[in-house]
Amino acid sequence: MTTDAETARLLELDDLTVSYGSFHALKGITVSMEGGAVGLLGPNGAGKSTLIRTLLGLKGTSNGSGRIFGYDIVRERLEIRKRTGYSPEHDCHIPGMNGFEYVAYCGRLVGMPYRDARRRAHEVLEYVGLGEERYRLVDSYSTGQRQRVKLAQTLVHDPSLVILDEPTNGFDPRGREDVLDLIRDISHNKEIHLLLSSHLLKDVERTCDFVILLKDGKMIRSGRISDLKTPEQRSFDLEIRGDPGILAEAAGKEGWRYEPMNGRVSGRLFVPSETTTSEIFRAVAQAGLQLRQLSPTEESLEDLFMKSVEE
Repeated sequence: MTTDAETARLLELDDLTVSYGSFHALKGITVSMEGGAVGLLGPNGAGKSTLIRTLLGLKGTSNGSGRIFGYDIVRERLEIRKRTGYSPEHDCHIPGMNGFEYVAYCGRLVGMPYRDARRRAHEVLEYVGLGEERYRLVDSYSTGQRQRVKLAQTLVHDPSLVILDEPTNGFDPRGREDVLDLIRDISHNKEIHLLLSSHLLKDVERTCDFVILLKDGKMIRSGRISDLKTPEQRSFDLEIRGDPGILAEAAGKEGWRYEPMNGRVSGRLFVPSETTTSEIFRAVAQAGLQLRQLSPTEESLEDLFMKSVEE
């Protein structure tokens, strides 16, 4: 029995295993995501592309099961594709078509009536910033414009879920910022779920609320980014006059660690999460040092990613 996209969970995987011959590209992935904007992260060879292909029904499973919006990824793949827009990493346009023809054609491929597909193509091309370029051949587009037209064909049929694979490749800094704003608008203001695969962690942190971390075909972490970034330790950047190397020793507490960052003047102090700034001030005074600057630091998604991969 299937479940409507508005009430079912976005993604449910149970012991999902996918193999290429004797090689296991995905190994027992189990995760459940209610919805929203989900980032898919992992080093090269982690299994990100295989997972996307499997979710779209382009690659069969070896073991386990998976569901998107309650639809089985093996038995009900057509129902999933009706509700999903996909932008692959590499170019997928049809040579000889202009931007408008290509996007309208993609709408027709998913069953849209002729007039609706053409009307919608105009709308989404305007939305992604290609309104003035819609009648140019896609072959003549720049790399960034080709990424934009891929985003337009992803949205043309008003999907419930968009899957974007490396959507900011080929953009200059200004274009990248514009597209990231579009992606965040899609996922947070248009009531469209998002699965974003990217090697640029800042892009994921900017646009997503949840993350799935893969390594060697295994899921090593998943959940809300803000929860995963809550560390067992806090860290502070500080500037001290004197020898800061004796600070942790002077504190006389376990879990204190100092790492110099700029000679013997600046550094980063790691302390247990419950440590207050008052305790740090007292430790500095006990060590006979002069504190010139103290500012808390926040763990980034990159810090979380590197720590998870190393573990």
